[in-house]
Amino acid sequence: MKKKIYSYIANIAITLPLLGVAGGMMTSCDSYLDKEFDAAQSDEKVFGDETMTRGFLANIYNYMEDGIGVWNDDQRTGSSRDCMTDNSVCWWNLHYYSYIQTDSYTSNNHTLLGFWNTDTYGIRACNQYMEKADPTVVGNAARSGDDNRLYDRTIQEAKLLRALFTFDLVQWFGAAPIITKVLTTEEAHAMTRVAAGDVLLWVAGQCDEVISSGALPMRYQNEATNWGRVNGCMAHALKSRALLYAASPLNANKHDAANIENGIVPQAYANYSSQAWQYAKNAAETALQVCSANGYQLNGTKGNYDTSSEGDYYKVFCCDPTQSDEIILSRSTWQTLQVEKLLMPPGFTGSGFSPVGRTNPTQNLVDAYETINGLPIDQDPEYNPQNPYAKRDPRLDQTIFHQGSFFGAAGNSMGRSVDVREGATDGDYREEGEAGGTYTGYWQKKYVYNIDRNNATLQTHFWILFRYAELLLNAAEAEFQTGNVSDAVAHINEVRARAGMPGYTTENLTMERIQNERRVEFAFEDHRFFDVRRWKLYDNQTAASELSLPYYKQIYNLYGTVIKGTVDSPTYEYGLSKAHNAIVFNTPKNYLFPLPYTEVKAAPGLGQNEGW
Repeated sequence: MKKKIYSYIANIAITLPLLGVAGGMMTSCDSYLDKEFDAAQSDEKVFGDETMTRGFLANIYNYMEDGIGVWNDDQRTGSSRDCMTDNSVCWWNLHYYSYIQTDSYTSNNHTLLGFWNTDTYGIRACNQYMEKADPTVVGNAARSGDDNRLYDRTIQEAKLLRALFTFDLVQWFGAAPIITKVLTTEEAHAMTRVAAGDVLLWVAGQCDEVISSGALPMRYQNEATNWGRVNGCMAHALKSRALLYAASPLNANKHDAANIENGIVPQAYANYSSQAWQYAKNAAETALQVCSANGYQLNGTKGNYDTSSEGDYYKVFCCDPTQSDEIILSRSTWQTLQVEKLLMPPGFTGSGFSPVGRTNPTQNLVDAYETINGLPIDQDPEYNPQNPYAKRDPRLDQTIFHQGSFFGAAGNSMGRSVDVREGATDGDYREEGEAGGTYTGYWQKKYVYNIDRNNATLQTHFWILFRYAELLLNAAEAEFQTGNVSDAVAHINEVRARAGMPGYTTENLTMERIQNERRVEFAFEDHRFFDVRRWKLYDNQTAASELSLPYYKQIYNLYGTVIKGTVDSPTYEYGLSKAHNAIVFNTPKNYLFPLPYTEVKAAPGLGQNEGW
């Protein structure tokens, strides 16, 4: 299976690349982020016109990461990217993600290396804006409201977006070039990479510059118009994530002392190596203070959270995002039923609506949800594997369709319980080879609106890049690593309280439980792929050595359940997933994606990641 990999360097001379490199384009709310832009126009014409200049900046936002827009291609990428992890598997065998699980690609035919060009194109566009935008055209007057000193504000927007794209490069590829100007073709061919840890410190330093400039409001006064635009709180959130990743085992020792001397690493981080987790802790705590002071908080009413199957946690992902105080930054909205079509159990076919259930959560993930007593299932004597979903973390019902999950729009006679029993009449089980089904006994519910399948209307979908819960769990991890366990407990318990789960104590909180909390809180949000790598979990076990462990502790072998019996008395048989039941992980090769072959060939100084 081969896919053409477009080259950033080959296209370096264009003014602004065409959009859509990363996948499905999405329509957004009515704001300056909707501005049309003609990439064929000259720099003089674009940056000599206020509307076109602002349209150029708005266009850059299309390079931001988008984990839902790519579902437009339901043949190749129409499932969760957690299908590259131990959280889920793909039903549809043409999806690229299963091949990542089995390490079936080379740098020359790898299907997911478009991240490199999307990010580098985005970086180039940011640099173009910062170099070409004219304050006399954009205007830089002091005024009240969101457009105060507009030129200064938009320059900081571009700088922050450039930092975001650079961070994304490190996530996928490790060491990355730091590009702070529009490169000539010759300069692009001469590019080299900077050690991953130092790039992350550079990203944090860029966030510091944006924050200290004061040009970006911490939160826009008119979020209806500016929703989806980066702000000061997002700068704090990105800094927190960058320093968390920098302190983690994958990147902790990837530094070059020369990068302090040559100014790549900001002087503020000159003593970083001996205080990595302290820096991460300080950034996370500051982000929490600033964001909460600006009204960001967990969705729902503190002290009275709704933990039902469509409660406050579920509504973070099925809502009008412009009205959410939890979402710090997300991609544009997409009015569609494509998400419901690709995720819902296939037995919920309605009038003109045929779901295919392409993302199948694993038993590994299902078992990671604790019992309502706050215990792992293998440590709670009340847990019954033949009544497995009773008295469990409420996020399980809000995230995953399982046997007995009731679904169907309120007041609609088409609502019914999910029935995954083999051979169930009018149930959801499907034989292999059909368009939709499950290899594990489960389907993804997160992002799925409770629709009337006989009168299905378009729903508002969007991809979250940063939300308040992440700041709490970033802080919990960093506080724990610096020995401030009581503060770690306070932060993680805020997240658990919204979920309806009992809190941890200083006596029973461990790093393993912090890792598990991130897993269940951020399931299907693209965190798992990077978390297991930055923690280097694959170093500690193999497919054979982990067989004696509970499913939720296994990361190589992938499990599911076969359900039989009657609808009132189902029986569960647990074992390996019917397909895609193992992850192939070669250390250290698979900790990072390879750089595209075409890029390394054009710029040999970039080098290639180990093992590729």
